[in-house]
Amino acid sequence: MNHSLLFIRLPMILLAGIALLACSPDTPEASAEKPAAVSGAEPAEETTKPFEVPEAIVVVGLDGLMDHLKQEGWWGEESRDEQLTVPHLMITRIHPAWRVAAPNLPVPQKKEIFYRLMLPLVMHANAMVLDRRAKLMRARDDLAAGKQLSAEELDDLKRAVVLLRVMPEEDAAALTAASPGLTGIVDDLLYRLDVIPAGLALGQAAYESGYGTSRFATEGNSLFGQWTYGGDGIAPEQKRKEKGDYGIAAFDWPFDSVRGYFLNLMSHPAYEDLRRLRAEMRAAGEPLSSLRLADGLVRYSERGQEYVDSLKGMIRVNGLEIADDAVFRDEPMRFLLSEGTPEEAAALEQQIAEARATGELAEIYARMRLE
Repeated sequence: MNHSLLFIRLPMILLAGIALLACSPDTPEASAEKPAAVSGAEPAEETTKPFEVPEAIVVVGLDGLMDHLKQEGWWGEESRDEQLTVPHLMITRIHPAWRVAAPNLPVPQKKEIFYRLMLPLVMHANAMVLDRRAKLMRARDDLAAGKQLSAEELDDLKRAVVLLRVMPEEDAAALTAASPGLTGIVDDLLYRLDVIPAGLALGQAAYESGYGTSRFATEGNSLFGQWTYGGDGIAPEQKRKEKGDYGIAAFDWPFDSVRGYFLNLMSHPAYEDLRRLRAEMRAAGEPLSSLRLADGLVRYSERGQEYVDSLKGMIRVNGLEIADDAVFRDEPMRFLLSEGTPEEAAALEQQIAEARATGELAEIYARMRLE
């Protein structure tokens, strides 16, 4: 079966959701240099545990999308005095047709679709971060109690130190449960591996992707303007020779772009200021704020402080800090897809049912690495 008929395809009407919000004149094609992207592909973890493939919901057109979001109670003005609760709906592609559709939608509608469909991706990434932090804290407790790390804890540690640039792969491979300094390594990982406030991620995604309308967003699900070197990625139309053999990192899924963005902020030397500010807020028992942590992103763009000021203005004007402490509703994760006509939607639903029966859907889900 052609995977583009399943999770790799999400037609333009739904993918209005990965696009809209900012008011910056910068587009990804013209944006300043970013440090090279950390690969969004975490090492695959072998597992034999059974899992249920999430439900895939197919809606028809923009009206169908709007109706579904309203049925979910996920539309309209949110009370700023209440904690935002979010349905666990995950989109799966930024369709090229969005570049054509975006100018024809009212700006408030485009913004709301963006908020509603982008936020669950960011929250899911933060949930994964918190899960891995919990494992590291248990490992730290074991070490403090004089215990050796289990084989599973040591394997997790080895993967994490490479992924977060704590040490080279060859040094990580040499670690054993009896290696000295493991507590310090765990503490370093906990310093790096922490939440990115959702409002900050929403603002940067909109800013860097031109509301999802950039060529990099529609061709490669690239939301954060991450660079890659060595001939990989999507070549800019006007490449700057002095910057070397760079491209814009492409991803299989929008969530992979979110994952790569998280890894960059947690590991690249350019973002040490953000990590320091976050650790200071943690130590003081303060909530992690999008506006405050934006001050740690001076090196995200060649525009420096001007970039930070613009980003903070977007967060304020659009009220994005409401997303910082949002929580998922008590419900399973689901995928949200769209087709242009009822006939196409029915055909897609049939293809999904067949792929679920044959196990192909489970293989696609496993490749998305959402657990």
